[in-house]
Amino acid sequence: MDSLFGTAAAAQKSCSGAASRKTAKNGSKKCKNRSARYPKASNNLPYLPPEVSLLWFICLKLVNPTQYRFEHLATQMKWRLQEGHGEAVYQIGVEDNGLLVGLTEEDMKASLKTLRRMAERVGADITVLREREVDYDSDEPHIIAEVLVRKVPDDQQFLDLRVAVLGNVDSGKSTLLGVLTQGELDNGRGRARLNLFRHLHEIQTGRTSSISIEILGFDSRGEVVNYSESRTAEEICESASKMITFIDLAGHHKYLKTTIFGLTSYCPDFAMLVVSANTGIAGTTREHLGLAMALKVPIFIVVSKVDLCAKGTVERTVRQLERILKQPGCNKVPMLVSSTDDAVTAAQKFAQSPSITPIFTLSSVSGESLDLLKVFFNILPPLSDCKEQEELMQQLTEFQVDEIYTVPDVGTVVGGTLYSGICREGEQLVVGPTDDGKFRELTVCSIQRNRSGCRVLRARQAATLALGDFDRSLLRKGMVMVSPEMNPTICWRFEAEIVLLFHTKTFHKGFQVTVHVGNVRQTATVEALQGKDELCTGEKAVVRFKFIKHPEYLKVGAKLLFREGVTKGIGQVIKLQPSKHGSSHHNLGVQR
Repeated sequence: MDSLFGTAAAAQKSCSGAASRKTAKNGSKKCKNRSARYPKASNNLPYLPPEVSLLWFICLKLVNPTQYRFEHLATQMKWRLQEGHGEAVYQIGVEDNGLLVGLTEEDMKASLKTLRRMAERVGADITVLREREVDYDSDEPHIIAEVLVRKVPDDQQFLDLRVAVLGNVDSGKSTLLGVLTQGELDNGRGRARLNLFRHLHEIQTGRTSSISIEILGFDSRGEVVNYSESRTAEEICESASKMITFIDLAGHHKYLKTTIFGLTSYCPDFAMLVVSANTGIAGTTREHLGLAMALKVPIFIVVSKVDLCAKGTVERTVRQLERILKQPGCNKVPMLVSSTDDAVTAAQKFAQSPSITPIFTLSSVSGESLDLLKVFFNILPPLSDCKEQEELMQQLTEFQVDEIYTVPDVGTVVGGTLYSGICREGEQLVVGPTDDGKFRELTVCSIQRNRSGCRVLRARQAATLALGDFDRSLLRKGMVMVSPEMNPTICWRFEAEIVLLFHTKTFHKGFQVTVHVGNVRQTATVEALQGKDELCTGEKAVVRFKFIKHPEYLKVGAKLLFREGVTKGIGQVIKLQPSKHGSSHHNLGVQR
C-alpha cells in the first residue's frame, strides 16, 4: 500500500537539481497552512497527497530562526493546537506545493530542536511519527519527517473521541477492549474481558448484554495510558492528553435494541466493527455495518482472532469484507493496514474521507498487530473543529439522559451527553418531559467525567451528573435536562421522511414500530402516509407517527431509525406537532 511518503526514485532524481538548490538556503523557511489541494502522490511524482485538515501542516525546515521568527512560529503552533483540539502534525522537509524535498541529517536535527523549543513554549510535547529517506543523488541523504505535537494535559481539557464497538456475538469485542484498556494480553479463554462485564449473567455466558464504557488514554508524547500499573480512572484522566472512550455494545441479535440505543444516544465519533477471522461475516455483522452507515458514523474494521486461523483463512475473511465494502450499497474503499506507516496513512485518509475504511488484522492473545491499532488511535483526529464546539457552547444548556443510577451516599445520578451549552456544579436546570408533558426543577450537585471529578462540562462531552435527593422514579431514559430559559418543543406526533429498508409485506396505517431518535426510544403508531396507502421495501414516503406512551422532546432534522421484528427503516424528522404543554414557555408546567 502506498505510504504518505511513497514516491519513485526516478522522479526524485529528476528533481534533484532544483531540490538541492532550495535546501541549500540557510535560515528557517516559512511554515504555511495550505487549504488548497496538492498534486496527488503517485509513482511518478514526488508529492504529498492533499492535506487532511487544519491538523496537518507542511514545513520545509526550521533551522536557527531569529527571535522574532521563533515567536511568530510559536504563536502559529498555539493557534494550530487550539484548532486541532490540542494536537497537530507537522511534516518537515516538504515544500509548500507538496514537493518532497527532504533535509540533511544536520538540518533535520536542527529543525526538530526548534520544533521542540516551540512546543515547550506553548506547553506541548513532540513525537516523531515516522521518517523517510529521500535520495536526490546528492552527497548526503535527505530525510522527511512527520511529527506529532500534542498539548500537555491541563485541567481535564483533553481531546476525547468516542468509538462505538460493533460486531457479531463471540467476535472478540470485549476481549479486545480488555486488552487495550488493561494492558495485558488475553489467555485465550476470555480473561481480559471479565473487568468489562456489568452483570453476573454476562460473566457466566461471556456475552455482553448491556452498554459498558471503557477508556484508553494517550499522553502528550503519544504513550499509552491505561489501567496497567494499577492506575485509577482519575489518574488516567490526569495523565492523558487524548482519550479514546469505547462504547462496548451487544453483539447478540436479541439485544439489538440496546445496540441501536448506544449508536443513536451516545453520539459516537467513529465505529469499530470487529469481525472474527475464523467465522468471517456472520450473524449481526452485516446488520451492524448497515446501522453505522445509516447513521453516517465513520467505520473501520478489526479482524480479530488471527492466531486461531491459517494465513489463508484470514486472507479469505479480508477478501470477503472487501467485496461487501465495495458493493453499490456501501461504496467504501477498503485499506488494509499492515505496517506502522500504513496506520499513520490510514488515520490521515480516514479523517479526510468517510469512504475510506481501514482494516486491521490482529490477535488479542498473541498481540500480533495490536500496536498498529494503538498508533491509529493515537493520531486519529477529531471530525469537528473548535469553531463548531464554540458555537454549541454559546447555546442554552441541553443534556440528554441516557442512564439513571442510585449511588449510596450520593443519591440519584444520571449519565448522558451534553448536546449544547455549558453545565456547571450547582446549576439549576429543568428535566422532562414527564408523562403529562411537564418539566421539573433540579440542581446539579456534582459532575464526573470518565469517572473523575469535573467542575465544568462543555458541549459534546459525556458525563454523569449527581442530582442529590431528586426522586429517581420521576426520571426515565430519553428525557432532557435543559436551561429554564429554553422553550423545548414537546410532541406526541411528528412527521418524518423515511425509507423502508425491509418489510415482509406492506407498511401501512396503524402499523406499530419502535422508533429511535437520539436518546428517545419508544413505540409509535403510523397515523398516516402522505400520498400513499402502503409502502413496500425500498420505497420512500412522508409518514406521521404518534407516540403511544408519553410525549417526547424532538428536533427537526434529527436522524430517525425504526424497527419491528424484521421490519427496518431510516429517515429524518421534518415536522413536529407540539403538544399543548409545548406551545409556550408559560405552558411548560415547570414543577418544583
